[in-house]
Amino acid sequence: MPGGGPSSTLSSTGTRRRGNGVFVLACLLPALVLFAVFMVVPTMNVFRMSFYTWSGFSPDMRFVGLDNFARLLEDEQFVRAFQNTVALLVVVTVVTMGMGLFLAAIMTRQRLRGRVLYRFILYVPSVLSVVVIAAIFSAVFDQENGLLNGTLRLLSLDALQQVWLGDQDLVLWSVAFAMVWQSLGYYMVLYMSGMASIPEELYEASALDGASAGRQFFAITLPLIWQNLRTTLTFFVMSAVNLSFVLVRAMTGGGPDGSSEVLLSYMYRQAYTNSSYGYGMAIGVVIFAFSFLVSLLVSRATRRQPLQF
Repeated sequence: MPGGGPSSTLSSTGTRRRGNGVFVLACLLPALVLFAVFMVVPTMNVFRMSFYTWSGFSPDMRFVGLDNFARLLEDEQFVRAFQNTVALLVVVTVVTMGMGLFLAAIMTRQRLRGRVLYRFILYVPSVLSVVVIAAIFSAVFDQENGLLNGTLRLLSLDALQQVWLGDQDLVLWSVAFAMVWQSLGYYMVLYMSGMASIPEELYEASALDGASAGRQFFAITLPLIWQNLRTTLTFFVMSAVNLSFVLVRAMTGGGPDGSSEVLLSYMYRQAYTNSSYGYGMAIGVVIFAFSFLVSLLVSRATRRQPLQF
C-alpha cells in the first residue's frame, strides 16, 4: 500500500530518537571519560589507599584495614587541625556572607557617589592568585616591617603591636582575615546581581506602608534572593576548605607549633612530607566525608519554598 501508515511513522520516530541518543552520547563521551579518569579513579584510589600503610616511595604496601582511621582518633595534631578547619569555616562563612549581603544592599539600594569604584576595589582581591594574597598578607603581618605594625607604630600605639603570624592565639585569626578579604568582593557582586533583579515597585509599595530600609531588607530582599544565597553558601563552604589550605601553606606552613594547621595541610604533610601516604589518604577520606556532610547540612538547613515576583 503506497504511503506510510501509523506503524511506519512510529518506526521513523523511534529511529530518529535513537540517532539523537547516539549523537548526544558521542558528545558526552569525551567529558565522561575525562571525568572518570581525573575524578572518579583518583577518588576511589584515595579510599583504597586509606586501608594500607605505605611510605609513598617504597614498593612495600601492607594492608592494615581500619587502623589508619583508629589512629586518627588518637592523633592530637589531627584533632587540632580539624578544630581549626571548623573554626575557619564558621567564622569566615558568617563574616563573608554577612558583610557581602550588607555591602551588596548598600551598593544596590543606596545612591552612593563612586559606588562603581568601590565595587571595583572590593572585587579586585577575588581575581588575584591566592598565593599572591598570601604574599601580601605575609608582608602586612610582618613583625618588623609589616604594614599593620608599622601603622600602629606611626600612631604611637606600640603596645598593640603583635607577632601576628607567630602568636598561637592570633595566627588563625590572621588567616581568617585574609580569607575574608579574598572572598568578600566576589560574593558581594553575586548578591548585587540578584538584588538588581528585584522590581523597584516592591520597595516603593513597602515604603508607602512605612517600612524602613532594614525592614525592606529582611522582608523583601533576603527572601527573594534566598535561592542565590543558598547556592553561594554551599559553594563557599566547599571552596573555603581548599582556600584555607593554600593560605596556610603559603603564609604559616601550619605553624607555629601546628596552631594554624588545617585538615588539608595536615593531610599534605603526612602524605608527602612525613612519608605516611596511607595515613594521609585516611585523612583525605575524612575530609571528603566532612565536606559532603557539611554541604548536606547546609542544604537541608537552608531549604525553603522559593518566592517569586
